[in-house]
Amino acid sequence: MSKKKIKVEIRPVEPLKPALRKYVQFGIDLYHGNPYYVPPLVYDDINTLTPSKNPAFEFCKAQSFMAYRNDVAVGTITAIINTRANEKTGEKVVRFGFMDFIDDKDVVDALFKAVRIWGRHNGMEKMVGPLGFSDLDKEGMLIDGFEETGTMATIYNYPYYPRHMERMGFVKETDWIEYRITVPDAIPDKYMRIADIVRRKFNLRVLNYTSRKRIKDEYGEAIFRLINDAYKDLYGFVPLTQKQIDYYIGMYLDMLRLEDVCLIVDSAGALVGVGISMPSLSAALQRCDGKLFPTGWYHLLKAIRGGSDVVDLLLVAIRPDYQGKGVNALLFSTLIPNYIKNGYKFAESNVELEGNENVQKQWEYFERRQHRRRRAWSKKI
Repeated sequence: MSKKKIKVEIRPVEPLKPALRKYVQFGIDLYHGNPYYVPPLVYDDINTLTPSKNPAFEFCKAQSFMAYRNDVAVGTITAIINTRANEKTGEKVVRFGFMDFIDDKDVVDALFKAVRIWGRHNGMEKMVGPLGFSDLDKEGMLIDGFEETGTMATIYNYPYYPRHMERMGFVKETDWIEYRITVPDAIPDKYMRIADIVRRKFNLRVLNYTSRKRIKDEYGEAIFRLINDAYKDLYGFVPLTQKQIDYYIGMYLDMLRLEDVCLIVDSAGALVGVGISMPSLSAALQRCDGKLFPTGWYHLLKAIRGGSDVVDLLLVAIRPDYQGKGVNALLFSTLIPNYIKNGYKFAESNVELEGNENVQKQWEYFERRQHRRRRAWSKKI
């Protein structure tokens, strides 16, 4: 006679540091030994899930859950209601994200049941995810490219995740694709000609900085205002509030490697385009296993200073009135010589909506392969 399976217990997670640390650590432990998984920094995810730290809680409410069997953690998931996103779309959506689970039907069903019940209790009619609080959080479940090393900006998950989504009746909401781009030995001639024409036609100039503080002081807020304008029509995007802008300026701009950043302004000094990239931190994050101490900070600092042959393209934004006019060529004709000098052989595009042809056209002059695909799933509740 087979043993009776022990029931799965779902416990709400208090938004307190010890509980959230255990929550985040579960996912890191689940992928122990997986060569493709890149762990988050534990304190980053804790801050994101803490109402007093994350300014998105001004217009979001959330509840995290952990699944247990016989008092052993077997899964995690966070339910999020982004009221501004729902107002924008007119839908009553509860998002799910920050999730990991063992390959067990009962565990997965119990986790999503918790989201469904919580969502219904709050008047929601549809579940969508994986999504975060904002578009700058990680999003999209990996459905292709499981044997490709992840990046600091993306989710990695096991191949059994999408199988469970299909089993539960979830359907495709939208897909993102990612490219691995070969850094050329020189700027393509046609690309250089376009960049030169664009510079002269629109009287644009590239800003060169030697101080992170100056970028923050002079253009920090403008960068995120530009993101609001450039991304406003993209799936899932909600304009960042002033508190979010202040939060992200502090979070991201202090990490910049200035050679990997390009700012383009018009004749009046107004920001027209921005490209922010940095050496891949994937290997460093794997070495430090999500922890800054005792030695994690050293691995990250060493990676930021250089040594990787991969550069992560974290952010490319062009002001809407300049989109489709070749400003991207000016941006990358500025960055490519620095990439070559710094020994980068490949660039990771990170996520792009599959229907965003304007973004994908910027890679047409480069050798590339589409190596990952990820999906947001949805289901009526």
